[in-house]
Parts: sequence; C-alpha cells; structure tokens
Amino acid sequence: MSYTVPPTRTAAVVQQLRNEIVTGELPPGTLIKDAELAARLGVSITPVREAIAQLSVEGLIDIAPNRTRHVTKMTQKNALELIDVMGVLACAGFEWGVENLTATHIDLMRQRQKEFVEGLRSGNVLTAGAAGADFSTIVILASGNRELQSMVDLVVARTLRILAMGAESNLWDVWINGHDQVLEHLEAGDPVRALERYRQIYADFRAKIEPSLFAE
Repeated sequence: MSYTVPPTRTAAVVQQLRNEIVTGELPPGTLIKDAELAARLGVSITPVREAIAQLSVEGLIDIAPNRTRHVTKMTQKNALELIDVMGVLACAGFEWGVENLTATHIDLMRQRQKEFVEGLRSGNVLTAGAAGADFSTIVILASGNRELQSMVDLVVARTLRILAMGAESNLWDVWINGHDQVLEHLEAGDPVRALERYRQIYADFRAKIEPSLFAE
C-alpha cells in the first residue's frame, strides 16, 4: 500500500481517513457524517462520499441499510479471520515471487526493513506499517501477479489497524525478527528457508495476538 502524495481529492480523503482509522484517531464505532468530514477536510461532499465507498470496500467503514456509516468494529473473530486471509494471500505471493528475487530486490527489502524499524522507534505507526507492507510487496510483485497484490492491498490496512492497536506491546517484534531472518536466508541464497520463515511470521503473530489484544 502506497502512502505517497495522492493524485486526486478523493484519494487524499481516502488516505486521510484510512490513516485516522488505522491509528485509532477515529475509534471503532465512530459515526461518519459526510458534511462534517467535508468541512473538516476542506473538500466537497462528493470526494468524501467516494472515499467512504472505497473504505467500505476495504472493510474499514460499515454502511448500514439505513445508510448510516460507522468505523468498523474489530472483534477477536474478525481479527483472526483477517490474519488468516492476509497470511494465505501474502504467503502465496511470497512463494510465487521468491525465486525471482534479484540482489536489487533484496537490497530494497533491506532498506524497507530499516525504514520499518526506524518508524517504530520514532512512534510513527503509519510510516512503519507502509514500510513493512512494502517489504512483502516487493516479493509479491516479483511474482508478476498484480491481481494478487490488488487483493493484498484490500486487506493490508485492516491488518495494520490490528498492529496499531497493539503498538505499545511487543507484537511488532514478531515482524522485526521475522523480516531480519527472512533477509538472512535470502542473502545466503536459500529461498526455501526464507519462505518457511516468512510463513512462520504469520503463525507466530496469530498465536501472539489471540490472547493479548481482543476480547469478545
């Protein structure tokens, strides 16, 4: 998922609202009002409505039958299902792309890992999350399967939201240590072990988050 400067007003509103939801600035259950958002962000109603529709597709905003909109609530069941789906998609992309990685790809992954850790140390969850997502995106795109990357993009913001909710815990260590070891295997020319370690990240994260963040 890219956090570069958005090209349109709708994209700018999508990015702003997504960031506010991921970081918890707009907590779960918050009522979303078009006119209030438009006034706050200094845009017309149209890009706000288009942004809400996009974030509904991403699962960050619920639109009720009566058309009221709320920030989606996250239960333990929702979170675990999301992690399972994200793991299947990302691991498939990693498996398909890992054999195509070049030294340039690996150098770029190392850079994203550095940005990931630096973002966490500075308390910038959004920067860290974007860099962490890009770490995987590099491998998925190396597979040549852009449809898969599009599917990953639809769930990555919700996954970052789970991580942000545990920002003060040691949940991030699962990803830091996992990424470091994946890179070690890649740099040693062992894509099989790199894939195994990448898969283990999701298993470890799921096991760690289940008892620590959510309660039904």
